[in-house]
Amino acid sequence: MTDPSAASRPVQAVVLAGGQGSRLRPYTDDRPKPMVEIPGTGTPIIGHQLSWLAEEGVTDVVVSCGHLAEVLQKWLESADLPLSVTTVVETEPLGRGGGLKYAAARLPHPDRPWYATNGDIWTRFSLRDMADFHTERDAVATLALARPRLPWGAVQTDGFGHITDFIEAPPSTVEINAGVYVFSPGFADLLPERGDHERTTFPRLARERRLAGFPIPQGSYWRAIDTAKDLTEASKELASQNR
Repeated sequence: MTDPSAASRPVQAVVLAGGQGSRLRPYTDDRPKPMVEIPGTGTPIIGHQLSWLAEEGVTDVVVSCGHLAEVLQKWLESADLPLSVTTVVETEPLGRGGGLKYAAARLPHPDRPWYATNGDIWTRFSLRDMADFHTERDAVATLALARPRLPWGAVQTDGFGHITDFIEAPPSTVEINAGVYVFSPGFADLLPERGDHERTTFPRLARERRLAGFPIPQGSYWRAIDTAKDLTEASKELASQNR
């Protein structure tokens, strides 16, 4: 029996892979951030993302390149990929919103919805469920929301000021933009030619109640790889998951 919601799920995606990755040096001295490998996985971040997108029904991906684009393009040409990949390179800095718009213009199905992900995210959850959530809310854009673990230990106190417990690296009490998105077909038209969509397009959609937030399910793995410490932590976490 055919799932009626399958028709509204994206089969195309944009991966934003043009950042400098300056906080990840020296790992990014000779490669772009998405080409950095989590120790012990044998796979660069973008390789993991492309496998995940393919598992979630995506057939076509546009990768937006920038810093050391030729290194990423060479790897994509030689890798055995589970889907079709096209690359675009900005000839001048367009900002995150402009870069997203520029890449979206190369998607093969402009009349269909699409996913997007930041190139430094290592995660696993159901994009199909997120797409259904997006459709049910009739949203123009849907953001995945994460509760990252805090880098510090926390304490619990009672009403008298006595410490009752210590909690190592607790999850945040607030949700953050997890860097994974579902966009309706017309979303690209709302993006700026240059600049940051998170300061222009997203606030406008939020005011119009056309922006949705999909909480990443509890127990699903999510981490943004911004620093060398993130690499170390991700390696430990993924190793413990695979035991």
